[in-house]
Amino acid sequence: MSRRSNFAFRCDRCRLHRSLCICDHIPTVETRTRLVLVMHRAEDRKSTNTGRLATLCLPNSETWIRGNEEAPSQAFSPPEGRQALLLFPADDAIPLVDFVRDDRPVTLIVPDGNWRQAAKVRNRVPGLSDIPCVTLPKGEPSIYRLRFEAHEGGLATMEAIARAFGVIEGLHVQRELEQIFRMMVERTLWARGRVEDEDVTGGIPEGATRHDPQSGVLGKRGS
Repeated sequence: MSRRSNFAFRCDRCRLHRSLCICDHIPTVETRTRLVLVMHRAEDRKSTNTGRLATLCLPNSETWIRGNEEAPSQAFSPPEGRQALLLFPADDAIPLVDFVRDDRPVTLIVPDGNWRQAAKVRNRVPGLSDIPCVTLPKGEPSIYRLRFEAHEGGLATMEAIARAFGVIEGLHVQRELEQIFRMMVERTLWARGRVEDEDVTGGIPEGATRHDPQSGVLGKRGS
């Protein structure tokens, strides 16, 4: 059974295997900043997608799906009274911290996809070409180990969102998002047989299954 065919055994909300579901741990993080996640359609059903997890934590968020030729991307209109910023390290990007002094609340637009897909968002979504691009301060290396990252210093989407909200909203928001992200990553690695119980944030639920057919270690916890 492939990981894709395993989809039927996953939680509809967090997309982890039901025995490893993290929904009871997902925090509700109220923020002044609004997140607009622009997700490539190829990411929509991937269990390793992390942008979706960020939107589950942030009530002040919305998701746009792009990349469907039959349904062109909707146009982005800068909301009145807010400053819209696109989180992507383009050549003309400005440090995000430079905008923190502005009293207007931020609408943060974040591309969600691989590097190639994310790089196209600014030109593919009408209305984004005039939105300033912003970059994050240098930080710790990514802890995301579920996909190969070809770009040095690359982050998972949720890591980037957490760090951006840490700059805008404060470190308490960043820490809440990073905590649930770490749990999602480590439970997935456990399912693949790549970490042990004691290495998983929050532990492993009783009866959890190492279900991943590519892990080579199948069976219930403790087996």
